[in-house]
Amino acid sequence: MAQTPYEVLGVKPDASADDIRKAYRKLAKELHPDLNPGKPAAEARFKSVTAAYDLLSDADKRARYDRGEIDESGAERPRYSYRPHAEGAHGWKYGGQGGGMDAADLDDLFAMFGGGMRGAGARRAGGGAGQDFKMPGGDRLYTLTVDFVEAAAGAKKRLSLSPDSSLDVTIPPGIEEGQTLRLKGKGDPGIGGGPAGDALIEVHVAPHPFFRRDGDNILLELPVSLAEAVLGGRVNVPTVTGPVTMTIPKGADSGTQLRLRGRGIHRRGRAEGDQIVTLKVVIGASGDAELAAFVEDWAASHPTDPRAGMS
Repeated sequence: MAQTPYEVLGVKPDASADDIRKAYRKLAKELHPDLNPGKPAAEARFKSVTAAYDLLSDADKRARYDRGEIDESGAERPRYSYRPHAEGAHGWKYGGQGGGMDAADLDDLFAMFGGGMRGAGARRAGGGAGQDFKMPGGDRLYTLTVDFVEAAAGAKKRLSLSPDSSLDVTIPPGIEEGQTLRLKGKGDPGIGGGPAGDALIEVHVAPHPFFRRDGDNILLELPVSLAEAVLGGRVNVPTVTGPVTMTIPKGADSGTQLRLRGRGIHRRGRAEGDQIVTLKVVIGASGDAELAAFVEDWAASHPTDPRAGMS
């Protein structure tokens, strides 16, 4: 039996939103593909964890799941006898606009009143039924979760609907949480030669272990060593398009912000965003007697009060 989203994240069904967020962040840091290159099992579990978080972090989706209205993928559970609900493809979130009846259902219905919906049936009805009955297909709404880097830089994704059916989706750079993409003609088929409906893809962006977004800027807290902060130097910094080298100025404090221009979100027709890097000095030498002795001697001859003016 498949695990529930709660079991995937290792939390209880009555877990708070904060507990769910903490559980996801912990697992995401362990399993993120950037930290586990060449490990397909970790990547598969990361996707499972992300899908579970996508469902449970949305209060409405979580409530609907708990009530049994949707399954762990976010798809509607069958509640009616109509075929689109009972046989809907995996990932289908809501039914189309055709009222829950497929082409055969509607054809049979109209046949009861003297004519089918297709040309032959209409002609058999005689009189004014000589013209084909056409009806556009309904739209279908799906959900797709992408990781932070894919949303920032753009990506090609395949949305599986069933074992033998899928949709190829182009994620434009800079797509935002909850934004909907429209795929023309990928919804329900039309009736009597009518045009097909569209597929509406509601995109959700999974949180990243260390990147955050602020408008078109990317925010990153970067740990640096005591030596790098005091002496300065060049360090590698991750960005959504790959690592770059950045210069740390001498004497940098924790909280110092550095800007990598053009390394943020790139959206068509808009100025490029930047990556804002906030330094976090990590001593990393707890209990080092030599460092403690040096700092003690240095502090004695260099008195300073970093909290001056706060009283």
